[in-house]
Order: sequence, then structure tokens, then C-alpha cells
Amino acid sequence: MANTKTAAPAPTSLTVRSKSRVLEIAFDTGEEFSLPFELLRVYSPSAEVRGHGAGQEVLQTGKRDVTIADMEPVGNYAVKPHFSDGHNSGLFSWDYLYWLGSNQAELWEDYLQRLEAAGHTRESGRDAPMPEAGGHACGHHH
Repeated sequence: MANTKTAAPAPTSLTVRSKSRVLEIAFDTGEEFSLPFELLRVYSPSAEVRGHGAGQEVLQTGKRDVTIADMEPVGNYAVKPHFSDGHNSGLFSWDYLYWLGSNQAELWEDYLQRLEAAGHTRESGRDAPMPEAGGHACGHHH
């Protein structure tokens, strides 16, 4: 039986807009997304942010002004942004970037609610420094 799984959307353009701090990405589906660097940093698919399992996520604070210093291609399936705060361990696959763009409004609202739940206001948490931790939050050295 033939595989009828539809191919994942593929990017047709990718532009880093340093001044406005957004990553513009267009897909072969005709959809285009403008993803703020802050959203990308907060939802980085790295172990440093996600942890190693459900419930181990680390709330990212103070990322309002983060920029992307460099963007490295990874094969034909992902990019690896180098953020101005030193974070560079997240591999953003095309599927993941498409998911972020498709769910951007809900993800942003969830982020702001998590800041509030941690005792910040929606705005102050975007500027608050990350809490000091010994090594990475998961206890592993990456």
C-alpha cells in the first residue's frame, strides 16, 4: 500500500530581521509567519528549556530584547539560531517552526500566563533576569 502521508510544509524563504527582531519564514503551502526572537528563545526546542520530559520545562524570563547573532543551517531540515544571551543548543526543524507560526497566538498567551503564575506581571517577567541555577536546570551538563 502506498504511503499517503502528506509531506510536511517546506520553507521557501527564511529572513532574519535584526532591527525588528523577527524571523520571517514562508512555506510552500503559501503560509508566511513572522516569529519574534523572544518567542523563538522562550520556546527553544533544547533540553535547557524543555528539560528531559514533561514537567521539567524551565520558564524563560528576561528575553524581551534577545537577538539572533547568527543562524546556522542544519542539513536540509532545521536551523540553529545563536541567540545574544549565549543560548545556541536548540535545533528548530521546519516542522517545529511551522508549528510555532501556526500556534503563535496561543503560545504567546501561555507564556504570559506562566510568567504571571511565577509571580511576575506579563511585562516584568519579560525583563526579569533568569534565576541563578547551578549548571542547567535538569542537572545535566549539555
